[in-house]
Amino acid sequence: MRVLRDDAVGAAGAWLRGRIGAWATVGGVAGTGFEAYARVLHPVPGRRLSWDDDGRGMVPRVVDEREWAWGEVASAVGAVMHPLVQWRRLADENGFVRLDDGWEVGQTRDGWLDPVLWAALVPHLARVGAPEVTLGFWIGRGDFDGGGRHVTVALAGDDAGAGFPPALPEVSADALEARARGELLVLPGQEGTGREHLMMAGALADLADPDWGYRAAIGWWGPFRDPAPQLAWPADHAWLVASEIDWDSTIVAGSRALVDAVLADPAVEAFEVGPDDDLSWDGDTVNPPRAERS
Repeated sequence: MRVLRDDAVGAAGAWLRGRIGAWATVGGVAGTGFEAYARVLHPVPGRRLSWDDDGRGMVPRVVDEREWAWGEVASAVGAVMHPLVQWRRLADENGFVRLDDGWEVGQTRDGWLDPVLWAALVPHLARVGAPEVTLGFWIGRGDFDGGGRHVTVALAGDDAGAGFPPALPEVSADALEARARGELLVLPGQEGTGREHLMMAGALADLADPDWGYRAAIGWWGPFRDPAPQLAWPADHAWLVASEIDWDSTIVAGSRALVDAVLADPAVEAFEVGPDDDLSWDGDTVNPPRAERS
């Protein structure tokens, strides 16, 4: 992967700027003019807690962990799944779902598509587009400002620091300089704000490996596979994958054949949506807030 610099940034994103639709709509994030769109729901982490004291003084204890599909959660809480369903309509005011059998599910990873799911999408994307890919990373989390988002706490010989890196996660000098110089793609965002993206380019095939980011010098370390791209498209613009930073799902836009393949893939939980569909919290008019649900 290489960082795009100077005029290459604007040239890479010019095709998309003119296709951005209304804010909070599918087309407002993934662009208008594609034949079809799929909405991929981000799985939510769950853990089952036990309040029984097993003699070790650890209450509650985590006795099981796994990811949950939204459909499982909706069934458990009596909600209805549909293309515009919102996680915060299924969850409580803090974004969690707590079930009587001890399971606690949530929160979603907004703006982050698990690299394992990204890897599942790559074969579908590779069939319909060019092999080169352009990636856009939102800079608002501070990953590319030189300060890093992780604090180094390990000291030499200190076992308490096991698992933490001896230095800040690696970010390439090109990425840091592009961020500092403002060589960024700016797209319309919520309430008129701009979403600023550091742009990179490389081979789509690289994303078939869930560990690709460790080699790309974008700040991945240990178990933390982030940042993940908010935008991705091939050189021929045959498709676009967009993970808006405040959304609990990712949009795949492209041909009818591509979207049909994504919808049929058992590795992802997805619904077909349209470019004018409202994916704001209030766009889910089927499920009432949890507090009001009987």
